[in-house]
Amino acid sequence: MIQRSGGAESLESDIEPITWQSLPRSPRMTEHPFDFDLFVIGTGPGGEGAAMQATKGGLRVAVAEDFPEIGGGCTHRGTIPSKALRYAITSTVKAMANPTIQEMGVRLTPTMDQLRRGTKTIIARQVSMRRSFYDRNSVPVFRGTAKLLDPHTVIVGGKKIRSAGFVLAPGSRPFRPDDVDFEHPRIFDSDTILDLAERVSSITVYGAGVIGTEYASMFRNLGCKVNLVNTREKLLEFLDDEIIDAISYHLRDQGVIIRHNEEMESIRGCEDGVVLALQSGKMLKSDVLLWANGRSGNTEALGLENVGLVPDSRGQLAVNEHFQTDQPHIYAVGDVIGYPSLASAAYTQGRAAAMHRMGESDDSLRAYDIPTGIYTSPEISSVGKTERELTAAKIPYEVGQAQFRSLARAQITGSTVGMLKLLFNRETLEILGVHCFGTNASEIVHIGQAIMAQPGGSNTLKYFIETTFNYPTMAEAYRVAALNGYNRLF
Repeated sequence: MIQRSGGAESLESDIEPITWQSLPRSPRMTEHPFDFDLFVIGTGPGGEGAAMQATKGGLRVAVAEDFPEIGGGCTHRGTIPSKALRYAITSTVKAMANPTIQEMGVRLTPTMDQLRRGTKTIIARQVSMRRSFYDRNSVPVFRGTAKLLDPHTVIVGGKKIRSAGFVLAPGSRPFRPDDVDFEHPRIFDSDTILDLAERVSSITVYGAGVIGTEYASMFRNLGCKVNLVNTREKLLEFLDDEIIDAISYHLRDQGVIIRHNEEMESIRGCEDGVVLALQSGKMLKSDVLLWANGRSGNTEALGLENVGLVPDSRGQLAVNEHFQTDQPHIYAVGDVIGYPSLASAAYTQGRAAAMHRMGESDDSLRAYDIPTGIYTSPEISSVGKTERELTAAKIPYEVGQAQFRSLARAQITGSTVGMLKLLFNRETLEILGVHCFGTNASEIVHIGQAIMAQPGGSNTLKYFIETTFNYPTMAEAYRVAALNGYNRLF
């Protein structure tokens, strides 16, 4: 496993600070004796977005990273390795479903190590690419845990550095309650599950948020018996209800056992498995257990007490609409500020924070209009309002749908499970929400997102009705859904 630094370095008096006079000055901020105009803590998506935006804007920028390599948790323990593993699994499943393979009697049973084999190569490529961003923009990378000493001073790797402003992007880690023994070899969280040595026949996933649902889908595709334990009434409650129903039905149809409104009583690791006792009295035993119930911001070692910032019980920081903390020159972005906790959102938030620091408008970034991508099998992706939200707001809307089973491209590829759903204003035809469930949903949704963003009445259903789409394509679903919805108006 990748180990994070254990804490702040010694603050001995003989530490010699960097001398700001020896460094080139930014034309934007020359009046303060700071080593840098902006210091970014963390090189995940949020930190990278902030650093690149600021350095392109003329600020002198430096970053700190306590992972051994650039990229943060997203590259090394989260998004990249988990999605690479998912691809390996779905590719294997697809190959096994191929009639030719079946007729040949070939049985593919790759080990976990074989399924992960390509992940290291992908991570290495990502690290190399991201390192080049900092190198060619002359952004120094300080290695080690960064700790704020006062509102304008940070210490990293034994060096005191002064900066006019900061962006905190330390990321997050799985939340670990004290009464769960994560040292037991059969109890995992979303970081350690990536190191699972052998394939198992059964798994219990506790927590049915995005991470829990994705892993439940993944392990079911591997042929595991899966218990998905949800502490809430529905799966993924922030989604449109129809999409929730679709993924719930599909997971159950695949054989996943979903248990709603359950709370843990205890977790006991045994030599031959793990027993999860629920407060309802149920007892679930499986080969392994994946704890996927929440995340905590990596704020303990940041020295927030030295700058008057107090994180909440999950280590997360409150920010305003410009991603400023209670200290206006200190910004926070990404997982450390909580929802939506998406890599794509973090990158945009980082850029918005840097632009605000430079006195530039960030209105064009749409930092609060972020699509959701959930990599279950099939995928889920959405942007805009749900039916529940529109009904509560008393907005007159209508629905247009396209079932993938009716699309020629889906029939050709065998990807007939899924649908595209458009929500639009009955009076103006403005697109209000796009919701997609099915293969490549996270790609398909961006067509709708692009039209929703168009100004001056160009963001309406008419675009999809009047546009010619390649045939056969999955994009044709937009025309089908638009016509389906338009016909409901008469």
